[in-house]
Amino acid sequence: MTFTLNGKGRLALAVISAMMLAACDGDDGNDGAQGPAGPQGPAGPQGPAGEDGADGENGADGSDGANGSGGGNASLMTPGLTRLATVPAGAEVTGAYVTEWGDLFFNVQHPSDANTAADSEGKVFNHGTVGVLAGVNINNLPKNLVSVGVPQTQQERETVQVAYGEYQVIAQTMDTFGGAMPEGLGTVVATDKSTTVASIDDPDFNGFIATGDNQGYLFTNWESIPGAMSRLKLNKDASTGYWSVDSNDVQMLDFGTYGTIANCFGSVSPWGTPLTSEEWGNQGDDTQEWNDPSQQTARDMLAMYIDPTATDADGASSFPNTYRYHYIVEITEPTSDKPVPVKHYTLGRFEHENSIVMPDSKTVYLSQDDTNGVMFKFVADTAGDLSAGTLFAAKLTQDAGSFEPLTTGFDVQWIELAHSDNTTIDGWIADFDDITTADFVEGQSNYLTDADAEAWAAGEANYPSVANGGGSTTAGMAMDDRIAFLESRKAARAKGATAEWRKFEGIYVNHKRAEEAVEGTDLIEGEEVNQAYVYFAIADMDNGMVDNEGDIQLSPRVKECGGVYRMPLLTGADAYDVNRIEPVVMGSTYRSTLDGAERCDVNALSQPDNVIVLDDGRIVIGEDGFQENNTLWMYDPTVNE
Repeated sequence: MTFTLNGKGRLALAVISAMMLAACDGDDGNDGAQGPAGPQGPAGPQGPAGEDGADGENGADGSDGANGSGGGNASLMTPGLTRLATVPAGAEVTGAYVTEWGDLFFNVQHPSDANTAADSEGKVFNHGTVGVLAGVNINNLPKNLVSVGVPQTQQERETVQVAYGEYQVIAQTMDTFGGAMPEGLGTVVATDKSTTVASIDDPDFNGFIATGDNQGYLFTNWESIPGAMSRLKLNKDASTGYWSVDSNDVQMLDFGTYGTIANCFGSVSPWGTPLTSEEWGNQGDDTQEWNDPSQQTARDMLAMYIDPTATDADGASSFPNTYRYHYIVEITEPTSDKPVPVKHYTLGRFEHENSIVMPDSKTVYLSQDDTNGVMFKFVADTAGDLSAGTLFAAKLTQDAGSFEPLTTGFDVQWIELAHSDNTTIDGWIADFDDITTADFVEGQSNYLTDADAEAWAAGEANYPSVANGGGSTTAGMAMDDRIAFLESRKAARAKGATAEWRKFEGIYVNHKRAEEAVEGTDLIEGEEVNQAYVYFAIADMDNGMVDNEGDIQLSPRVKECGGVYRMPLLTGADAYDVNRIEPVVMGSTYRSTLDGAERCDVNALSQPDNVIVLDDGRIVIGEDGFQENNTLWMYDPTVNE
């Protein structure tokens, strides 16, 4: 990570270094993450605990060890799982996306800068990398698959290993494409269009917009503060399956006056526009800290984007307003010379991991990546237009007498929060534009509070003046629905929705399967789809999910390893709605024979981050886990049905 070398550079580095430790976590990070075990050797007779020398030495807890499964004990692969790929040491698997031709894009996010080994093309993975699984149609892989092995050698541990095809590097952080992008890929420049604010090693979401046969634009999120998104024009050689970048058509998108924050995962709408998600940087329950002068927060990084002459938020020409961030941003006119980002305030303000629009082009499901997060739903007034509609939050009822994660489901009731439109909400946001650190009062808040949410939920006529205090423009004013859209989790809690999810990650549906199941269309050749699902990943099933309180009370057995759930789509009058959550596949722990510590098994899920659904119903899962080499998995849900 590099930053401008000026007086504010040290502040920028301090703030962003702390925040990037969270990457796509969006909250207080992983609770007590253990260090991975040592490299797994070939299965063989088990020696005394900790004495299996052929398996290599284990790193101490908290350090970068290598993959293992019990200090020499061989473990079985979770049934239905196939290890499609592993990424280099230190990296997450991000950006999984499948084109209409079956090309699987995925990224190497923040790999270790100590990696030195090169792949067959001479690429070294010590920077953020955007790539594709070349030479294979992921939708045409057979049912019976083989897995790539757990990396053993330095070469395997420091490069991308794949079971099928070849991982082709499309681009890496700071690539200039022969000078066509002089500031470098993943670089954020301030509103003056020249001052560099950050260069980012964290590529996340990929979305591909086709412009013809084997060609189109690849949009990639760059997760930082300020956030970024790139657009690269790509062409594929139909005879070889390899892609090339058209250096005449590459750019970092312009996010306007205020910029974005922590662009994490995303999706592509049914009408062909990328949707990018603003995630971490200021937790909704800590909004009152935004203008606390003692806090070094995202506001100072954003201030440097807004005004490159500033050293902090107070010195900027415009003090960053926290309510202008943490939304879903639609990239309209995606194939034009200058794509146009539109923030949809209507979809709520919280730590967005992802949103997915159903084939009706109206119903949207949204995930909050935080501790004690909420599942949201939005229903647009008009198909293909997210600028106006109604926001809902989910209330869960856990299966009676059940607490085992792999077998416990939930019934879902949707609680309506409010209806509004972007224009109205933008006016509410503007009411907070003039708040600065000078308005801060210890113990009070210049922003919307839980007390405000409770008064709103109770139908009171005015916002409570005492609770807000500190000069807030909202104190004592007539009640409106701004709390639902500016502090969506507070509003959801006040209305009785479930706010107990921990690290609710990517959420996804296969549009072809969904439309065929719900509407009876025949979109997938050779397969009859009678039931489709919305899938989502939970990276860390901890905190409110395992505290024996509230709506979610699960066993903590696999809490840090996470799992994947699905929601069956309804049909008829309730088309594209859901009322049920089912477990699909969970991580697995083992107890090391070397030190007795409990760890996530290398042959099972370890903190699934995002999930996509293939045409044949199999799912692809990217890890953000504890292993030295995180995995891109394929899972066949029919194995356990």
